[in-house]
Amino acid sequence: MPCLDEAKTVATCVRKAIEACQAAGIEAEVLVADNGSSDGSPELARAAGARVIQVEEKGYGAALRAGIEAARGRYVVMGDADDSYEFQDVPRFLSRLRAGDELVMGSRFRGVIHPGAMPFLHRFLGNPVLTWTLNLFFGAGITDAHCGMRGFSREAIRSLSLRSPGMEFASEMVIRAAQEKLRIGEVPTSLRPDGRGRRPHLRTWRDGWRHLRFMLLFSPWWLFAVPGLAAMTLGLALTIAVGVTEVEIFGRVLHTHFALLGSALAILGLQVTILGIFAKTVFVLDGIGSSPGVERVLAGYRLELALLAGAAAVVAGLGIDGRILWFWIRSHGGQLEEAITRLAIMGGTLLALGVEVIFSAFFLSILKASRERRWA
Repeated sequence: MPCLDEAKTVATCVRKAIEACQAAGIEAEVLVADNGSSDGSPELARAAGARVIQVEEKGYGAALRAGIEAARGRYVVMGDADDSYEFQDVPRFLSRLRAGDELVMGSRFRGVIHPGAMPFLHRFLGNPVLTWTLNLFFGAGITDAHCGMRGFSREAIRSLSLRSPGMEFASEMVIRAAQEKLRIGEVPTSLRPDGRGRRPHLRTWRDGWRHLRFMLLFSPWWLFAVPGLAAMTLGLALTIAVGVTEVEIFGRVLHTHFALLGSALAILGLQVTILGIFAKTVFVLDGIGSSPGVERVLAGYRLELALLAGAAAVVAGLGIDGRILWFWIRSHGGQLEEAITRLAIMGGTLLALGVEVIFSAFFLSILKASRERRWA
């Protein structure tokens, strides 16, 4: 149990956990990771039967990491010390762990959320949206990503090298478990109103954004590549369509400024996509995260093939611009038609995209070689 000034509830939580384990015949200890309480919480926890460790580094994640390191058991069940979680459910978690799950999440949405236990925004917006996003990005397949009560194999969780000192630790645990293909289970649990009678440590908007930001930073594909590829595809389609044919929407013809818009979208989209490729490469090569797909791409990466792709775009762009130059020379330097101008935009766009691909290919080769040399 992470603890910070929980004098009103920590002893109750410790007793409930001990009683639940004894009733189920589970050999266990209750460990309280105190994060600098000044209200006597450590003494109350010891008196109730807990082993207490002091954690100097501040933060929810720091307290949990220290507690996991100090724990003596094969399995660990974590839960807040505010008397909101049902420690009587500990046997449920242990049963799933003994059956082979490596991380067992509690689900308040599959259990009972008592009146007043969860704020409206958390229940109907924050938790569902963040859980849906986490499942979309990482494929965890759970219904309550931020339940503070969960059980896990101590060895499996330690192998994830979790780092977050703050509230993001809860998301990091699930994200890394999903990335490393740990077996993730879920059991219903209940949530009661906070028993401390004071404002909780959690801040709705601040901590919600911190969790979302953390998920985005751990998923370069969704942060960079998905919007980048979408913008590039739309931009190229718009530029080429306006450049080679007459496009009408609601009876209005799309003119040069739409070709310029498409060009900007295509160039920016490719830049963002390349940033995503670089970020994902760093994640994999530095061991921050894993991705079998990226690992296969890196293993088969050939600079020459990427250079050929970039060169093809450059040649296509130069070919279009060369043809326009020929028209201009034949017209003795006269003003070109708008259709020719739109073609020039398409040619310039292909030229810019090709140059980006060529230099990015060299950078990716340097990045890959530098990491491989470090490992050698």
